[in-house]
Amino acid sequence: MSDSKLAGQFFDAAIGLLERVRDEESGAIAAAGAAIADTVSAGGRLFAFGAGHSSLAAQDVVYRAGGLALMNLLAVPGTVGVDVMPATLGSALERVDGLASAVLDSSPARAGDLLVIISLSGRNALPVEMAQNARALGLTVVGVTSVAYTKGTRSRHASGGFLRDHCDIVLDSKIAIGDAELRTEGVDAPFAPASTVVTSALMQAMMAAAAEELAARGTEPPLLRSGNVDGGHEWNGRVMREYGDRIFYRH
Repeated sequence: MSDSKLAGQFFDAAIGLLERVRDEESGAIAAAGAAIADTVSAGGRLFAFGAGHSSLAAQDVVYRAGGLALMNLLAVPGTVGVDVMPATLGSALERVDGLASAVLDSSPARAGDLLVIISLSGRNALPVEMAQNARALGLTVVGVTSVAYTKGTRSRHASGGFLRDHCDIVLDSKIAIGDAELRTEGVDAPFAPASTVVTSALMQAMMAAAAEELAARGTEPPLLRSGNVDGGHEWNGRVMREYGDRIFYRH
């Protein structure tokens, strides 16, 4: 069987986007890493939020080997993934006014904490209000989004604003409107989305920048090890005990 030309084209497209965000977003990545380090050093807590497939990149930095133990998932029931039935309900919930406020009010998030909000389009009510309300509560807000949507679509929030308009730091994923990298003859719809690959890479680059910044300040980054390597469970137990009051996925 010959190699797939389209599979190769997808890898090329994804690699090209990764190179762009590496080169063009380096300043924003460093700023986000420094903000995370500031929060950790000051005793604050870290949260990540994303709805739908944007939640995948948020989940990717929570409770994982090589990740910061202090990163917690800020979950909105029904929007975390395709486990909700019907799946279309998750998309509908992203447009509900007031939902973000209710979630934040019932969460442990407080002034001095940091929240990363991931939304590809950044146009729906949920991520926009999440950013607005989090900043009003005194949180630092980092947005990971595609700026292209602010130029080629209209906001679905009453303010007319996008996620990027309500963040302290914005990382642009460079994903084109529609999130599909490939087209081919005989297939009417574009396909092969790359947003998860690129957004997850941005999140991990941000975590790497935070670890680098903490180490430069003489602080041991509170990282988790794999439980599948010798000593991993013991290491993680020590980190959990030391930072237990800032880790919410254990309770």
